[in-house]
Amino acid sequence: MRFNEVFASALYTSAALLGSVRAADDIDDGAEASSTSLSESSTSLPVEKPTFTPSNIKAPFFEQFTDDWDSRWQPSHAKKQDSKADEDWAYVGTWAVEEPHVLKAIDGDKGLVVKNPAAHHAISAKFDKKIDNKGKTLVVQYEVKLQNGLECGGAYMKLLRDNKELHADEFSNASPYVIMFGPDKCGATNKVHFIFQHKNPKTGEYEEKHLKSPPMAHIVKTTTLYTLIVNPDQTYEIRIDGEKMKDGSLLEDFTPSVNPEKEIDDTNDKKPEDWVDEARIPDPDATKPEDWNEDAPYEIVDEEATKPDDWLEDEPSVIPDPEAEKPEDWDDEEDGDWIAPSVPNPKCEEASGCGKWEPPMKKNPEYKGKWSTPYIDNPAYKGVWKPKKIANPDYFEDKTPANFEPMGAIGFEIWTMQSDILFDNIYIGHSLEDAEKLKTETYDVKHPIETAEDEATKPKPSDEDTFKSPMDLNFMDDPVMFVREKVQLFLEIAKKDPVEAIRFVPEVAGGIGVLAVTLLAVILGGVLGGSKASPDVKKATDKVKKAAAEAKDQAMEAKNQAVDAAASGADKVQAEINKRTTRSSGPAE
Repeated sequence: MRFNEVFASALYTSAALLGSVRAADDIDDGAEASSTSLSESSTSLPVEKPTFTPSNIKAPFFEQFTDDWDSRWQPSHAKKQDSKADEDWAYVGTWAVEEPHVLKAIDGDKGLVVKNPAAHHAISAKFDKKIDNKGKTLVVQYEVKLQNGLECGGAYMKLLRDNKELHADEFSNASPYVIMFGPDKCGATNKVHFIFQHKNPKTGEYEEKHLKSPPMAHIVKTTTLYTLIVNPDQTYEIRIDGEKMKDGSLLEDFTPSVNPEKEIDDTNDKKPEDWVDEARIPDPDATKPEDWNEDAPYEIVDEEATKPDDWLEDEPSVIPDPEAEKPEDWDDEEDGDWIAPSVPNPKCEEASGCGKWEPPMKKNPEYKGKWSTPYIDNPAYKGVWKPKKIANPDYFEDKTPANFEPMGAIGFEIWTMQSDILFDNIYIGHSLEDAEKLKTETYDVKHPIETAEDEATKPKPSDEDTFKSPMDLNFMDDPVMFVREKVQLFLEIAKKDPVEAIRFVPEVAGGIGVLAVTLLAVILGGVLGGSKASPDVKKATDKVKKAAAEAKDQAMEAKNQAVDAAASGADKVQAEINKRTTRSSGPAE
C-alpha cells in the first residue's frame, strides 16, 4: 500500500513538471515566432564588400576552394572505428563548398562547409607530392568560421602520414596522421589541439604527444585564423588571429615526453624490513598534565549578557502570510486543509529579535579539549625509502622531433553538434612570410567587415536573463529550463550517436536509468500485490490525468497572459500568477 502511495505521488509530481515544461515550450514558441518575424524584417546594414580574387601565393599545399575544389577533395565512405562502442559509425555527414550565410564579408569567397549537425564527417585531399619538413620550418594555417557557434564538436585538421595505403575514400579516425591541429570544444573542454605522432627509434612504434597546456579556442561567429609554426630548432608557436598565444619546446612541453628517462626504478629492489620511514613519533615520555580538564565544554553561557530593551518576547518570528489567498481550484478532499504559507514577522525586522530570549553562548576560557601525546622527531628515522635506479633498457634520445614523418594529405575527421562550420584559406608550407601575406590578403580584409556587421546587428541587451547554452545551464537558476534543455540536447545527440549522448549529458542518461528501475518496480508491485494494488494505481492514474489536464490549461492560460502582458503591461499578469502559485507548504491529509 505504501509503495503505491509513493508511486502515485511520484506520478503526480512528474505530470506537474511535464506540464510546466510544456507550458514553457508554448510560451517559448510564441516568443520564438515573434523573434523570427523581427529577424526576418531586419536586414544587414549596407556595407560595400570586396569581391574574391584568388591569391597568387605558392605553397606545397594551398587551398581557397575555387570551382575545381572537388578534383582535390574527396569525402570518406569508411566507418569510424570505436573500441569503446559495440558498433562502428559511418561518416554520413555531408560537405559543401559555398559562401558563408552568416556575416559574409567578401563576395564570391567560398569555403568548405560541414552541413549536418550531430554527425560524423570525414574528407581529405592528397598533396601533389609529399611534404617533408626535415631541416625546414613548417607553417600550418587555416581559417575557421563557426556560423552556428560551437557547443560540442571539433574543427581541427589532420596532416596524414604519407604511405601507399593512403586512400581518400577510406580515410577515418584510424588513418595514421603526423599532426593534429585546431579547435575543439565540448562542455568544460575548450582548447586548440596540437598533437604529433612520434616514432620510437628502437621499436618503430608511434606514440601521440599532446601539448600540455593548450590555448583556448575562440568560439565566435566571425572568422578565426589558426596558425602553427614548428621550427628546425625544436621550438613551436601557436597564433590565433595573428597573435601569439603559446610557444615553447617540443622536447619539454608535451606529454608523454618525447624522450624517456635515462634511469628507471629497479622493480626488483625491495625495502629492507628494518627500514624506518616514520619521521616523527609520539613522545614516549610525555604525560597529561594534572590540571588538564578534558570535560570542559567548548562554549558556555554568557552570564554577563542582558536582553535588549526592544526584544519582543510575545511576537513569533514568522506569521501566516496576510496577503495569501486560497486558490479557487483548491480541493480540500484531494489536497487537504489549505494553510497560508508563513512569512517573516515584519515587527521582528524593526527590533533586535522575537520570541523567548536566551543569553548567547561564548567561548569557554577553560576549554582545552582532549589531550593527545605530542610528537617528536624519530631518532631512528632513515628517510623516505626509494628503490634504486637502473639504466632504462628502453631509453633513447631524439634531439630532432621536429623532423616529422613525411606528410601526404590533409583531412578533416570530426564529430560536431553544430552544422555550417566553414574552413578556408588553408596554407601548409615552409614560409612564414607567405602565410602572413595570405593573412593580409584574406583574414585582415574580411575580419573588420565581419566584426562591424556583427556589432551592428547584435541585439541590444535587456534586463531579462539571456539564454544559456545547455552545457552552461544551472539547475538552481531555472529548474524547468534546465530539465527541458538537457533532455532535448540528449535526444538530439542520441539520434545520431547514443554513446556520445551518454558521455556528454550523463545526468539525463542517469535519469532514464532511474525511470527504468521505477517502471520495473511498478510492474513487480502490480504482479506481487495482486488485486489489492488496483485501487491505488487507479487513483494515481486519475490524479495524473487531472494534473496533466491542469498543466495543459495552465499552459494555455500562461500563453494568453504573455500576449496580454505585451499589450497592457506585465503588472496585471504578475499579480494573477502570484495569486495562483500561492499554495500550502503543509502536508495534505
